[in-house]
Amino acid sequence: MKSKEKKYKIKLTLKNIIYFLFGAIILFYIITFYNLYFGVNKSIATEIAVAPENTKISQAEKIDIEEIINQNSKPGFKEEVLEKEETLEYITTYKQNSNIPKGVSYVTKEGRNGLQIVTIKRTYQDGNLISETQEASKVTKASLNKEIVIGQGKTTSNKTVKVGDTVYVTSDILAVMSSPSEDAKKTETLGTDEPLEVQDIQNSWYKISYKGNRSGWVKQECTTYLEPGYNEEDEILKNSNNYTSNNSQNSNKNTNTGKATLSFNMNLNTPSGLSLEEFQKVLTDSKDKNKIFENNAKYFYYIEKQYNINGLFVAAVAIHESGWGTSKIAKEKYNLFGYGAYDSSPYNSAYNFTDYSESIDLLARVFVKYYLNPKGTNIYGGEKAVGTYYKGPTLTGVNTYYASDKNWANSVYKHMQYLYGKI
Repeated sequence: MKSKEKKYKIKLTLKNIIYFLFGAIILFYIITFYNLYFGVNKSIATEIAVAPENTKISQAEKIDIEEIINQNSKPGFKEEVLEKEETLEYITTYKQNSNIPKGVSYVTKEGRNGLQIVTIKRTYQDGNLISETQEASKVTKASLNKEIVIGQGKTTSNKTVKVGDTVYVTSDILAVMSSPSEDAKKTETLGTDEPLEVQDIQNSWYKISYKGNRSGWVKQECTTYLEPGYNEEDEILKNSNNYTSNNSQNSNKNTNTGKATLSFNMNLNTPSGLSLEEFQKVLTDSKDKNKIFENNAKYFYYIEKQYNINGLFVAAVAIHESGWGTSKIAKEKYNLFGYGAYDSSPYNSAYNFTDYSESIDLLARVFVKYYLNPKGTNIYGGEKAVGTYYKGPTLTGVNTYYASDKNWANSVYKHMQYLYGKI
């Protein structure tokens, strides 16, 4: 009797062990399958210890792996997902100063680009690439904002610095380079208000002498001809006898004699040549119901001075993409260009700015750096063009990669015709 009970218990225990092992194997395969197809993708990059709180970057939707697997089962159809590292452009913030003349601008803090890992989905049909969309992005190195002071005084200055003039450092830290290039050797660092004598001018660089017998190259944008502590009100009082006539001449005189002539095939990496007052006039319009372009006209003028681009072209793109500032992205995200938006989630993925000036400045730099100049061209702030999407500095050239709409160039040109017609 006892032996039978013992035999029965042993048989029951073995059966339980078999069931347990079988269940464990099934659970293992379920976990493995879930992690393989539904687990969170990990970035291949390592984040640096810089907090990206102020970085404007889109938050993407999760990629549907199951959908991609199902799509790839179709004859001749294939989708792939890959990651690549891209530059995260810095944001420029503008500070207005009523103590310096209109038309004067200078950098007080230099910007620094960051890095991001973007996830790209490519779709192929019969071996041919038919679409490419950005599905996700992750910041791996935060960018640092650039700060620019712009004059909002009573007078308008159009002074051009010449060889022999004295300029003063405006940036908190300014590197002196051995030659006019970002890649050159840094020989020294200068602080704010340091006086420099201009010996030569090349592109966006000054060759300067300082502290007696030292010399080197510095970025033009980080200097000004205005002496430290300059105050326009004091200058007006000091020259009160000549103020009325001089100011009247400045407000009516157009010193930009090299105005670009409008044509469909014009070079967009050439400034329009309009004065600050003319930009204000052209961009004051009844179609601008929220006065977005009227209130930000000065920034289209300043991007011409800083980045060597046609400001009316950039304004025309903004008008086209935002419907004169009436789009939801323009009104709620201060993004006049829909920049950063991709098809799967246009509103959520579009960059969020804190001011319209930021989106105007960023898009001007993007056009100059990636679309309007061939690789290696000297551009703003001592940088060189990347030329990733360069197909010529024209509307047709930009249209090639900037917009999937083949009629984009014609639509933007119509806005340019309208604006030029108001000069």
